[in-house]
Amino acid sequence: MTVRNPRAPIVLAAGGTGGHVFPAQAVAEELQARGRRLVLITDKRGGGYSGALADLESHHVSAGTPFGRGPFLRSIGVAKLLFGVHEAARLLRRLEPTAVIGFGGYPSVPTMIAASRARMTTAIHEQNAILGRANRLLAPRVLRIATSFELTGAIRESDRVKITLTGNPVRPAIAALASGTYSAPSHDGPLNLLIIGGSQGAQLFAELLPTTIALLPSQIRTRLSITQHCRLEDLDRVRESYAADGIKATCSTFFEDIPMRLQRAHLVIGRAGASTVSELAVSGRPAILIPFAHATDNHQMANTSALKAAGGAIILSEPEAKPARLAECLNASLASPDALTKAAVAARSVGHPKAHNALADLIEVLAPADGNPPDTLERQAA
Repeated sequence: MTVRNPRAPIVLAAGGTGGHVFPAQAVAEELQARGRRLVLITDKRGGGYSGALADLESHHVSAGTPFGRGPFLRSIGVAKLLFGVHEAARLLRRLEPTAVIGFGGYPSVPTMIAASRARMTTAIHEQNAILGRANRLLAPRVLRIATSFELTGAIRESDRVKITLTGNPVRPAIAALASGTYSAPSHDGPLNLLIIGGSQGAQLFAELLPTTIALLPSQIRTRLSITQHCRLEDLDRVRESYAADGIKATCSTFFEDIPMRLQRAHLVIGRAGASTVSELAVSGRPAILIPFAHATDNHQMANTSALKAAGGAIILSEPEAKPARLAECLNASLASPDALTKAAVAARSVGHPKAHNALADLIEVLAPADGNPPDTLERQAA
């Protein structure tokens, strides 16, 4: 085994959506706190990162997907991918990293392929309960696969020996909520309802929630204090709808203080992306989740399995999520402080508040600070 320079960096290959970036950011903060040198390789969108990733030495490589619609877009995607592999290979030769860690999404693929071809120490982290398409390309090539859920689908049987369950790292402000307690609403006090979602979720909830809330009994409706994420084009309409019904609501296109609002929430309504599910479990907040019906391989529904089995969330499919059905679920939950408390405890039971530590530990096993990888590390053919 080659002895590496102890100051050789650990390369993080990340990019794309926040679901891929948040775990990379959380583990970057942990590894920096341990004194490790990090380098970020991403695509051209990587210039807008904040937090720990923004402070890292960073490099951009080309990236594309081979699964574009139509032969022309697929050929363009493959060309970008191959060019990105060439760029990443040249960059990695110069950096001589002690390990290369991918966080899913197509911006990570060129770097991970180049690293595996060079027989470098490699691992990937999967945020969802079904291995994403990018990570499916990489799983046979890498040495370790870190998973967020105990049951993760679409991993080949021959690759399952590589799995380490770490959980999905969440933002530090969310992880801090794990040490707190859930305060159930009093029998006549306010009911804090947090409604969150990306653009797809915000659109659905803007259409669904005002009508749903209007169906609730007055003794529930008058106690509501709603925080709702909305798209700009829906913002005024949703605000006016709640105001017309006398509902106290704060609606915005963005909330900088989501950790604080999550801490105060008695119930959360959201989609079921990996970050959302992980944050609900870590913070121990009961939820009603409506998975995005068109998510690849229906992975959002798979993400809810552990929460649902534990009793931490009510899961409604999109076709099922009609105003009358959602109002029924809301009323049953909000009218019972005991039910909310039980769901909060159940949600927390499946959380991984130390996921950033667990993933950093795995990376340091693969890339010890002394620069000498363990002799037991088995290499995969590129």
